[in-house]
Amino acid sequence: METLAKWSVDDYHRMVEADILRDRRVELLAGDIVEISPETPIHYNTAKRGANYLADVLAGNADVRFNGPITLTDSEPEPDIAIVRLPESAYDDRHPGPDDIFWIVEVSKTSLKKDLDTKAIIYATAKLPEYWVLNLFTKQLIVLRDPQNGHYAMEQTVTEGTVSPLAFPNIQISVKRLLA
Repeated sequence: METLAKWSVDDYHRMVEADILRDRRVELLAGDIVEISPETPIHYNTAKRGANYLADVLAGNADVRFNGPITLTDSEPEPDIAIVRLPESAYDDRHPGPDDIFWIVEVSKTSLKKDLDTKAIIYATAKLPEYWVLNLFTKQLIVLRDPQNGHYAMEQTVTEGTVSPLAFPNIQISVKRLLA
């Protein structure tokens, strides 16, 4: 089997700047340029409502980004929601990187395997402290924490009540509101 060329984040940025990827919905995952799956209406609306809810709850504490890129060592994924450090203006000339990110939220309907396998490995390898996956099929929140050796050592599935993010232990996030 032939080896495919891996792309660096710099290569990817040059392709974006040169307009090579115009009209293509793609993201860079572990050196591979991958097409982003089309969003179903429920996926989009859940992600948008979740981002709005988190922005209200975290006002003054974090910037909540919706469907925007983040830059990691060999990846530039576009998570549904990224909770990052303030000020928002810090990202005028760059996308948030690992040191900026409190946690990531992905909404899954057709992408659960990719979100729990490929993206979890990418986020854990980047040592993002926390990663949440909203499973629209089972109406569950999967909380992944404690990145170690490219995997999250702690996984918790929550269907009701609240969850406190590691970065803001005094803030309660309603699972029902996120999955609404």
